[in-house]
Amino acid sequence: MKPVEIADFVDSLASAAGAAILPFFRTSIHAVDKSEGGVFDPVTEADRGAETVMRRMIKDAFPAHGIVGEEFGAERPDAEYVWILDPIDGTKSFISGLPVWGTLIGLSHNGAPTYGMMHQPFTREMFSGDCEAARWRGPGADGKQASRKLKTRPCGSVGAATLMTTHPALLAEGTREPFERVEQGVRLSRYGGDCYAYCMLAAGHVDLVIESGLKPYDIVGLIPVVEGAGGIITNWKGESAASGGAIIAAGDRKVHAEALELLNR
Repeated sequence: MKPVEIADFVDSLASAAGAAILPFFRTSIHAVDKSEGGVFDPVTEADRGAETVMRRMIKDAFPAHGIVGEEFGAERPDAEYVWILDPIDGTKSFISGLPVWGTLIGLSHNGAPTYGMMHQPFTREMFSGDCEAARWRGPGADGKQASRKLKTRPCGSVGAATLMTTHPALLAEGTREPFERVEQGVRLSRYGGDCYAYCMLAAGHVDLVIESGLKPYDIVGLIPVVEGAGGIITNWKGESAASGGAIIAAGDRKVHAEALELLNR
């Protein structure tokens, strides 16, 4: 697939998903709890509608491609090209009326993430990347569409870092204490954001994002954005983040190395 073909198609997926989601945002939409008695894990008609639309478009355009989505599972996950979809990453924020959620679209080639996007249709922002470069598109100061290259900022130590995680209560069992070792040393710690936190890292506003218990659809679409902006994103062993699990993203390799050491101490 040609890079332009991928980028244009992902834009169309994002636009279609946004059209399916926005009519439900800041309404009295009902959320179903998928957790079956565990930590509240909501899903809405907007989640399912957006993923349905994206799956249909992918099947029509690329019938040989695989699809892995949060709401409807996996189809041909061993295909050469696989689309990884999270229609609303941050559903808890969505149902709370907060605009820190987004649609995640990732494309893997032979198992390696190659292109990704986070689309926030309410703020009309797109954060996209191909592991080599990343861009932001959204409304400019004059109200017209604007675009700029994304670039992480330098940060030489944990002590100078701004750290984000969605919420410590969501960290997987056994990972809270390692996270707190890093958190105790940073300059500033903030909670919330889900996928938006990784995009703020790519834009140079945040230095570290540390989470655990993630699924591939939570992270694959973000890997090319973070890497394309010059950042590094791995699991807590320093290996590929594509399978999810415990994840650390950093804008600077120095702070990544120091935080990784603290997590594994």
